[in-house]
Amino acid sequence: MGQPKTILKIVLPLLLGVGLVWYSLSKISVPILVQYFKDADYSWIILGAILGVLSHLSRAYRWLYMAEPLGFKPKFANSIMAVYSAYLINFTIPRAGEVARATILTNYEGIPFDKGFGTVVAERIADTIMLLSIVGIAFFLEFEFIYSFFVEKFNPSVLSLILVGISSVIAVLLVFLFIKKSHSKLAVKVKSFIIGLLEGALSIFKMKNKWAFIGHTLFIWSMYVLMFYITTNALPELEHITLTPVLIGFILASFSIAATNGGIGSFPEAVVIAFSLFGIAEDPSRAFGWIMWSTQTLVIIVLGGVSLLYLPIYNRKNRTL
Repeated sequence: MGQPKTILKIVLPLLLGVGLVWYSLSKISVPILVQYFKDADYSWIILGAILGVLSHLSRAYRWLYMAEPLGFKPKFANSIMAVYSAYLINFTIPRAGEVARATILTNYEGIPFDKGFGTVVAERIADTIMLLSIVGIAFFLEFEFIYSFFVEKFNPSVLSLILVGISSVIAVLLVFLFIKKSHSKLAVKVKSFIIGLLEGALSIFKMKNKWAFIGHTLFIWSMYVLMFYITTNALPELEHITLTPVLIGFILASFSIAATNGGIGSFPEAVVIAFSLFGIAEDPSRAFGWIMWSTQTLVIIVLGGVSLLYLPIYNRKNRTL
């Protein structure tokens, strides 16, 4: 049973990605999309790519703080190459990058795999908390807009019933998970996820360099949002875009990356969904999504490929010195 499930985990996101690419390109003619690429202001695209690279370098440096309590002092260069290699591998097999990153650190820094993988998981918990925080910020900053949007789409009485229904479901789940202490697989998974988030968040405050770690985490996610915003200036149709659609677009695009291999196909369509809420035309929204995704993918392919090739060379040189 294990092997078919593994194959499905690899094949399904890939098929979904291919389907979404076909769907996206069926909604905009290729010549028009190519024209958007030609007319784009590449100074903004390059600046966005640089901000993305800075976030990745910060991520690599942040990890050094997690390795220190384990009794290791890994080389910054190895951490950078492990990060880019992981990103590249995630394009082939979803979430395999984390395992590959821990394996690279085991091979070249001598960090036991379980400990290395544990630090990578802890990083992911910190990143999940940051993404949820951005969702919360977007909600509170634009509560009026979000509320008005749902009131327009739904009858107020229906909306009230939906909110009551959601609250009831959450309340029932909390009772089911914590009071009943259910041992079902779903209950165990949800409880483990919530407990893991809390433990991961609290463990950060126990680190020796906790404020530096938190500072890097804030910097990483600030660069992500800024990269997204800066790149919108590449298209004249989006140069006056406000913070709200940028935040919503960034949030949906971030979640889309988990849906398919590296966000292929899903990333541009997530941008279209977000921007359309604010009356932004589909063609420039879709073109921006493709430009943004293509730029970041190109950076990861180039730097990830170089990292995979140079890792053994770099470490062989260092052993002979």
